[in-house]
Amino acid sequence: MQPLEGIRVLDLTRAMAGPYCTMMLGDLGADVIKVERPITGDESRGWGPPFFGKPYHDRPGESAYFASANRNKRSLTLDLKSDEGVDIIIRLARESDILVENFRTGTLERMGLGYKHLKELNPMLIFCSISGYGRTGPQAKRAGYDVIIQAEGGMMGITGPVPGPPSRVGVPIVDITTGMFASNAILAALRARELTGKGQMIDVSLLDTQVALLTNQASNFLISGKPSPRMGNAHPNLTPYEAFQARDGWFVVGVANAGQWAKLCKVLNQPELEDDPRFKTNDARVANREELNDILNQAFSLGDVSAWIEKLSEAGLPCGPINTIPEVFDHPQAETRGFIIESEHSSGEKIKLTGFPYHFSQTPAELHRPPPTLGEHTGQILEEILGFSEDEISRLREQNTI
Repeated sequence: MQPLEGIRVLDLTRAMAGPYCTMMLGDLGADVIKVERPITGDESRGWGPPFFGKPYHDRPGESAYFASANRNKRSLTLDLKSDEGVDIIIRLARESDILVENFRTGTLERMGLGYKHLKELNPMLIFCSISGYGRTGPQAKRAGYDVIIQAEGGMMGITGPVPGPPSRVGVPIVDITTGMFASNAILAALRARELTGKGQMIDVSLLDTQVALLTNQASNFLISGKPSPRMGNAHPNLTPYEAFQARDGWFVVGVANAGQWAKLCKVLNQPELEDDPRFKTNDARVANREELNDILNQAFSLGDVSAWIEKLSEAGLPCGPINTIPEVFDHPQAETRGFIIESEHSSGEKIKLTGFPYHFSQTPAELHRPPPTLGEHTGQILEEILGFSEDEISRLREQNTI
């Protein structure tokens, strides 16, 4: 048994934010029906290299990018520009618990697929709308992309070397966290439905998410009135809490309280630093950050990364190497914690995916479907849920409706 067993999700999303949301629901047991355009499908299928599986259309296969957010789903191809395609969505919405979409504002409403229409047909439907800027306000109709929102929403203003250019985070962090916030909101709406018997609409945006992600940096500004500059790897409120250079490379160490500061001074064999008025308290260390970093980098330069990691760990200090992605999957925790899971794709090729970030004692997340090929489950879904005959499905294929 899985937590969301028996819950059906109608997934009208593409790219990353929406698909990541619905993948999380699928990982927990929901039946996720991914609706895609015939022939081309979700555009992220072509976001490569690398690719895997069999070539189709104008692509050498499925992109690794697509695979990262689309396991545990069934793919249904459907032309939403056709009347029959729209009718099929309406009929599926009647039979679904959740609908997730990321069309531009107003698009589904013009098609008769907006929340106001669908809730009349299915009052228990939870309708989650994901967009760049939200479904209200003067910029509601703007398209949103992760890198644009990282820039416009403040992330790039605090990320990057000093001095140097602003930098985006190395993964589509706004897309991913928007998907996470959306799935969290959907789970809350499911609980509310248990209490009230009614569904509701959820409006989640990339920009709202990005502003929420500013957390302590936003709080620093809202309380002090002073904007945060780019600080490279440094923490605006703590030090030492960043990357330092040893003799053979870089590593990170984090000191968050007086006890840890005392331990660090002892490990460095410089006990006098503990009570030095420039560094005795965290606020003093923050005020004298550059001077302290010069002292620490000088000390760390006398040893190798592995030696410092060993000494600091033995002292109970938070620290770690700066790993490459291959090194992450060779991490001592990797096998025990399931960093990698393997699945056999419908092409017959075995593919590796990242594992589940949570571990349940009774109802674990499971990989029960690999990322689907385009339209792989179209006939199955139409027959199983809507009762279409083989002849009806064949006719729809001939008309390019599916």
